[in-house]
Amino acid sequence: RFQAYVYFASVFQAMSCGIHYLASVFMAVTPNFVCGFSGNVSSVLLHNSSASSIEDIWTLWTSTENYIVVQLENGEIWELDQCSRSKREVSLDLAYEYKGNKSVFPCSDGFLYDDTKWKSTVVTQWDLVCDREWLAKLIQPTFMLGVLIGAVIFGDIADRLGRQRVIWFTSAGQFVFGIAVAFTFDYYSFVVVRFLLAMVSSGYLVVAFVYVTEFVGIKARTWASMHVHAFFAMGIMIVALVGFLVRTWWVYQIFLSIATLPFVLCCWMLPETPFWLLSGERYEDAQKVIDTMARWNKVSTPCKVSELCSVQQDDLASGRTGDDDTSSTKKHNILDLFCNWQIARRTVTVWLIWFTGSLGYYVFSLSSVSLGGNEYLNLFLIGAVELPCYIIACVAMDKLGRRNTLIPFLILSALICVLIMFIPQDFNILIILANMAGKFSIGVAFGLIYLYTAELYPTIVRSLAVGSGSMMCRVGSVVAPFCVYLRSVWIFMPLVATVYFFQLLVGIMALLSGILTIMLPETLGKPLTNTLVEATEMGRNKKSCAEKTPPAHSGAALEKIEMFGQERVSTDK
Repeated sequence: RFQAYVYFASVFQAMSCGIHYLASVFMAVTPNFVCGFSGNVSSVLLHNSSASSIEDIWTLWTSTENYIVVQLENGEIWELDQCSRSKREVSLDLAYEYKGNKSVFPCSDGFLYDDTKWKSTVVTQWDLVCDREWLAKLIQPTFMLGVLIGAVIFGDIADRLGRQRVIWFTSAGQFVFGIAVAFTFDYYSFVVVRFLLAMVSSGYLVVAFVYVTEFVGIKARTWASMHVHAFFAMGIMIVALVGFLVRTWWVYQIFLSIATLPFVLCCWMLPETPFWLLSGERYEDAQKVIDTMARWNKVSTPCKVSELCSVQQDDLASGRTGDDDTSSTKKHNILDLFCNWQIARRTVTVWLIWFTGSLGYYVFSLSSVSLGGNEYLNLFLIGAVELPCYIIACVAMDKLGRRNTLIPFLILSALICVLIMFIPQDFNILIILANMAGKFSIGVAFGLIYLYTAELYPTIVRSLAVGSGSMMCRVGSVVAPFCVYLRSVWIFMPLVATVYFFQLLVGIMALLSGILTIMLPETLGKPLTNTLVEATEMGRNKKSCAEKTPPAHSGAALEKIEMFGQERVSTDK
C-alpha cells in the first residue's frame, strides 16, 4: 500500500516531463505566411483563383514557392512573397503573371500568417521567419540543452542532499516555470524561462526514476521502473490532445502546465528513501520511514535498522550522522564512475547506449508531425505506441534479462530507419506505420537503459550515474531537432541523418557497445548494491575502488528493508 502510494504519486508528475519535452512541436509551428503591406485590399489573386481578402486565399496555398498578388484600393498592385514584396510599376490589369518592371521592398510592415490551424504561435508572436527563422529552430535544441544540464546538476544534488528535496523543488519548478513561459514578453525571455523549465523537468525525471526504484523490491522493480516511461508517453498524448483543442500558444502552454497541479499540492508528503538515509548513516530518520511503511502496510513484526545493518544500538540511539571514517561521508562526483577499469568500462558502455537511444527516440517523435495526414493523430499514436512496448519490454527483461533484450531492439531500430528510406513519399500510411515501429523498438531500448543503469550502480552514486547517462542522451536529443529541421532542405534528410547516426553510431557503435554489453553483469533478480565495492564485485572483478566503504550497510541488507515494506509478515515468522 505504501509503495503503491509513493509510486503513483511520483510517476503521475512524470507526465509533465513528457508534456514539456514535446510541447514545442505545436507551440513553435510555422504556418503559411507572406510579406505584409499597408493599405486596404480590393482583390487578391493566387494562380487562377481570386478572393476579396487574404484570409480566403490560404486554402489554395500549396507551396512556399507561391506568391500572392493583391490590388489595393488606391490601384497599386503588389506581389507578396514570403520574405519580400514587389510593387508592379504598371498597374493596368490584375493578372498573376507579370513580365514588367517591379520594385522590390523588404517586409517592413511585418507578415501575414495563415491562422486557419493556429490562431497564434511563438513564431507568429515574434515574427520568427525569414532572417529570424534560425531563432525558431533553436527553441527545441536550447530546451534539450537545459535538459542536459539539469540531468547532471539535479542528479548530483539528489545524491548529496537527498531525493526528497529535489522532488519537491523540481515538481514545484515545473509548475511555476511552465506558467511563466506563457507570460514571457519577448523571444529571449521565452527561451530563458524554457531553459529553466527544461532543467527542472529533466531533474525531476532523473531523480523520480531513482526514487521509485529505491522504494520497490526486486519482484516489482522491472515493471515499476519501466512504466515511469509509460506516464511520460501519456504526457506526449496529452500534448496532442491539448494541441488539437487549443490553438493559441500561451493558452495551450497554461493548460499543459496545470495538468499536473494536483501533484504539486501533495508532493511535500513524500518521504526520503531509506536507501539514501542509510547510505548517509541517518539511521533514526530511516527507522521513522520504515515504521511509517509498516503502519501503512499493516505489518506487525517490527523491523529494526540496527538488526538489518549491524549498527550498534548506541549509535542508533544517538542518531549519529557520521564518524571518523571519512570514506562514509565522502562527497561523490562523476569521477567515481571511473574509479576502476570495471566501473569505467561499464560507464562508457552505458553512455553509448543512452546517446543512441535518445537520438532515435526524439527523431521519431519530433518528425511525426510532418509525416503527412493529421499531425495531432500522428503525435498521439507516437505516444500511444510506447504503452504496449513497455509491457513487451518488461516481459522480455524478466525472461531474457536486461542485456539480451537491449541489443536486438537497438539493431532493429537501425533496420527500420533503413526501411523508411525506401518507402515512396506517397505511401503516408506505410511511412507512419514504419515510424511507429521505429519508435516502438527504440522505446524498448531507451526505457530499459534507465532501469539497467540504476541497477548497475550503487546507492551512493546511483542518481549521479542516471543523471550523467541522461546527460549523454541529451546530446543525442540536442542533435535530433536539427535532423528533423533538415526536412526543409530535403524531404528525406532527417531519416537519412537518422540512418547515418544509427548506422555509424548504432551500427558501428552498437557493435562496439554490444561487445561491451556482453561483459556487463546481468542485474535481473539481484539486489541493489550500496557501495562501489559491491558494484565492482557484481561485475566479478575483485579489485576494489580507491575508496572503500565498510560493507556493513550492504545492498543485501538494504534489500531486506525493501522486501519488508512490501511483504505481509506473520507474527510467528
